[in-house]
Amino acid sequence: MGDYSTETISHIDREFISDLLRKGERLDGRAFNEYREIEVEVNVVPAKAEGSALVKLGDTTVVAGVKVLVGEPYPDSPDEGVTMVTAEMSPIASPLFELGPPKEDAIELARVVDRGVRESETVDAKKLCIVEGKKVYMVFADVYPMEYDGNLIDASSIAVNAALLTTKYPEMTIEDGKLVETGELLSLPIKNVAIESTVAKIDQILILDTILKEEFVQDCRLTMAIDRDNNFTAMQKGGGSGPISMELIDQAMDMALEASKDLHKVVEEAVKSVE
Repeated sequence: MGDYSTETISHIDREFISDLLRKGERLDGRAFNEYREIEVEVNVVPAKAEGSALVKLGDTTVVAGVKVLVGEPYPDSPDEGVTMVTAEMSPIASPLFELGPPKEDAIELARVVDRGVRESETVDAKKLCIVEGKKVYMVFADVYPMEYDGNLIDASSIAVNAALLTTKYPEMTIEDGKLVETGELLSLPIKNVAIESTVAKIDQILILDTILKEEFVQDCRLTMAIDRDNNFTAMQKGGGSGPISMELIDQAMDMALEASKDLHKVVEEAVKSVE
């Protein structure tokens, strides 16, 4: 995620990767527009979360867990619930991550994935309202990388969406001024599903789904959230300060659009397996 390149990759390695790309090749033999193998398993921590998913993207592994709590709405949206994504990067995933409060990389990962969920209006916020101005459902999706070999954003987006789509939580109501369970289980009011696809720029070359060594030498990346109807719902540049031309942005959008179809298919198949 962050700029670890000066500490972890040599100038010789940088040149080797760049030269390989210029020859039309990648370190692991994939095409420039090809994702690594993706595996999605849902309901992996049923005792601790209302929804959860484990995603393996090559050698990158991420777990997402969803908790649904009851709280008070924000004053400026009294009839809407809350959906929020957080991330915690532990040294168990990579020696690049440190113990302690969330660092810049964890904050950035959460912010980018959160933007994909919110801008896409994945969860219908108005349907999370229990009593206007008083009680609403609050949906927290927590991301936990377990193994890090590049492209945490896309792996996390897949995991969060799969977890949200399979979340079941107790219905709550107000009786005699008290919050009580009705005994019914609810599914989240899903309004839209958009999964993020990230394209990296190295020199003037664009590649999908970077492994860690490729991530170290990228000039920048473009993350795009794309819904089931092929609409771009969010877009964010990061991963470096290098410029990217409008021509390359158009190419990156085409790459992401084509790839997103398979990402949606993988998530839909995982969700169907538990229906």
